[in-house]
Amino acid sequence: MVYALCALCALLGLAVLLLVWKIVLLRLSAEELRQGLQERLETDTNTLLSISSRDGAMCRLAAALNVQLRQLRRERRQHQNGDRDLKEAVTNIAHDLRTPLTAICGYLDLLEGEEKSRAAERYLELIRGRTGHLKDLTEEFFRYSAVLSADEEDKRETVSLNRAVEESLAAWYGVLSAKGIAPEVDIPEVPVTRRLNREALSRVLGNVLSNAAKYSPGDLRVILTEDGALTFSNAAPALTPVLAEKLFDRYFTVESGGQGAGLGLSIARHLTERMGGTVSADWRAGILTVCLRFPEQQPGAASSAGHSATTAPTT
Repeated sequence: MVYALCALCALLGLAVLLLVWKIVLLRLSAEELRQGLQERLETDTNTLLSISSRDGAMCRLAAALNVQLRQLRRERRQHQNGDRDLKEAVTNIAHDLRTPLTAICGYLDLLEGEEKSRAAERYLELIRGRTGHLKDLTEEFFRYSAVLSADEEDKRETVSLNRAVEESLAAWYGVLSAKGIAPEVDIPEVPVTRRLNREALSRVLGNVLSNAAKYSPGDLRVILTEDGALTFSNAAPALTPVLAEKLFDRYFTVESGGQGAGLGLSIARHLTERMGGTVSADWRAGILTVCLRFPEQQPGAASSAGHSATTAPTT
């Protein structure tokens, strides 16, 4: 009887050991699949998942994941090809529109010198206004496709956010003044620097100010803090929290604006993210604030944290 119990205990112990070993192997296989899937999703490779285990269930799981990987790669290639074709088409269309628009503007200039009735002058003024609007839209599409298609090296250098904001405000002073906007500016004396692409940063700030010039009812507040937070705020009564989240979407515009193609802030977001930053919009109590934050400065260079920017109602 004792021997039988001992034998039974030994068998149970052996079964437990085998079960534990089986569980360990399954856990190892699951970890292999997890790491392999993560690597293949992060890199553009054609290799498939493989595991050391010969367990039937785990092998079937690996095979099912490989089927999904193949499908994902096909869809990714289709998306990349379609996105590239769309960018090329937009660039070509914008380029093709430039020639007839230039000719139209030339003939409008010639008509200015001709004798016209008062009605003809009014019609001519309307035609010139709509032609100018169409020309601006064409240039906006062209710049947008050029920015998205740019593969040039992201040249970083130490940039003073203080100076960048001052230069952008100076460049847009005439436009803002013509709209009756006198910005309230608060910039610290302490240098606030980041390693960024100077040209891209200038375009981001320019697009933000351009948006403010289009849609601000007359106010604009610009604040740069010593920790690198940069905000552009203005009243935006036509917005809501939901609409504010769409400001950086392509082709989104405030319905009451009736201007632009909705690409200015989308370009700003693309350039910000290409420099490693993030962008968000916040709307509270009728005030819009759009924030751009860039990564901390690398060790060795002076200054503070990320930077933030905000803007006026929609692009």
